[in-house]
Amino acid sequence: MAVPETGARSARDHALAVLRVRGAALGAALLPAAAAVVLLAGGATGHLRGDGWDALRWAAVAVAVPVLAAAAGVAAVIARARPAVSPTVQIDESAAPDLYRLIRDLADRLDVPAPSAIALTPDCDSWLEDRAHTTRGRRLPRPGTARGADAPVLVVGSPFLWWMRVAELRALLAPIVAGTGPSAHPDIAAARRFVRGLDAAAAVAVAARGPAPKRLAYDFTGWVSRLLLRAGASHAAEMERMVAAAAAVRAQTVDYGLRVVAQEQVGLAYAGWDRLLTRVALPAWRTGRWPARLDAGVVSALTELSRRDRLAEGFATRLGERPACDLLEEPGEVDRQVSLLAARLFHGGPAEPGPDWAPVDWQEYPEEVVDRIWRSEAARLFAALRADENPTLAELVDRLTGEAAPDAPSGGADALAARIGADLAREEAARTDAAREAGAIPVPVPGGDGALLPPGGGFPLQPPRSGRELLAEHVTAAVCCAAVDTAGAAPGLDWLDGPALFVDGERRADLARPVLALTEDGDPRPLRDWLAAVGVRPDKPIRLV
Repeated sequence: MAVPETGARSARDHALAVLRVRGAALGAALLPAAAAVVLLAGGATGHLRGDGWDALRWAAVAVAVPVLAAAAGVAAVIARARPAVSPTVQIDESAAPDLYRLIRDLADRLDVPAPSAIALTPDCDSWLEDRAHTTRGRRLPRPGTARGADAPVLVVGSPFLWWMRVAELRALLAPIVAGTGPSAHPDIAAARRFVRGLDAAAAVAVAARGPAPKRLAYDFTGWVSRLLLRAGASHAAEMERMVAAAAAVRAQTVDYGLRVVAQEQVGLAYAGWDRLLTRVALPAWRTGRWPARLDAGVVSALTELSRRDRLAEGFATRLGERPACDLLEEPGEVDRQVSLLAARLFHGGPAEPGPDWAPVDWQEYPEEVVDRIWRSEAARLFAALRADENPTLAELVDRLTGEAAPDAPSGGADALAARIGADLAREEAARTDAAREAGAIPVPVPGGDGALLPPGGGFPLQPPRSGRELLAEHVTAAVCCAAVDTAGAAPGLDWLDGPALFVDGERRADLARPVLALTEDGDPRPLRDWLAAVGVRPDKPIRLV
């Protein structure tokens, strides 16, 4: 497959350098056997006879046999090791014929093989991934392309499909699809298989368990794999860089002007997606609920951002054009699968919905998530405070300011924050133990053989919170519960900030400062003024979970 000459030639040169590392390793493994064969042949033909040659012959055989056995064992592990596969949601052609048609047309314009399949990832990124070891039998080659069966899978960030328009998505994916051209080159493909095999073998060696001889054998295999990886690392990195450069040059002929606009949308989508995960999805996951329409939610979040932020003005006007998610036959079902995978990746949730792990629609989010969070945090706060059976906001304020009765349990801010942190730690440990007993750790991810998540989920979305931050969060929850119970307020959802308190249909975002004045400085006056302005009755009992 012809590609832009400069980048392709350089990529092929680096691929050959990687293959020379493989050849050198093979030669080193065969050298003792070759020497033994020469000495044995010399003895058989009568040319190399005598006690000295006999001793040398048997010494060579004694070295060659274990070296060959070790080399065969290492080669077997490398050949059988399955490279890691990114957790994704596989999209069959029957579920997205228009999307497959768009990608094939794009490949035709670029004169490269079409990707063999399409998958979605809950992230703002896209790439090509070789899954020849997992997708055999599901190949969808471009008609007339002999090497279509070896083409990689196109992995597309799901937020792009919901936020971008069809033309923008095509322009964004052009450089990525163009990468299938270099992937079809035999030398580059062989070098990539070699590097992936070494990487997989090194991972297998690290995870190996069993008797000491078995662990020793795997340790040796891992050492050899890492040695070969280091030897070819620089050439492999340069090969990939040249492949990307060649793909970018080729893609300049397709929608280059529109690609600049699409790249702007990438940054905006990333900001909205990150905000949605950390502020909206994460609180729901912690309550045992997972939003089933995350990708649709990112559109709402970015629309809200465009309304608030002058830098994003004008982006919402694009929403009148056809969104790329229309290329899917059932975007709602795909969004649900991607949302569940996101919950597993970023929080470590179960693989399937259940009574304690249920999907939630955005319309139900305020009652199912926000109200539950406030009630549970308020209950934890008053339990740590050792409050009366019918706790009130006034009692909480008195304890935090030292105005409580002399015989009341100690409720200073530092002591209370420490008790809340300890309670949360115990709850988290209990959840982790339950997941381990259920066999959910580590978790195989559907849609990608060999893809595993580390214990407790993959990627923490927020840094650990301090004791005072936890205390402020729990006090805020108690105030919100009191506002809902006594002032007619309602729980709600802000697309950029997550759970929010609404009074008379308007969001009240001015609660943080009075709460911090109470928890940090012990000053109750700002909070009391806020309660009076909203109409909250601090002397009334708060309804807990």
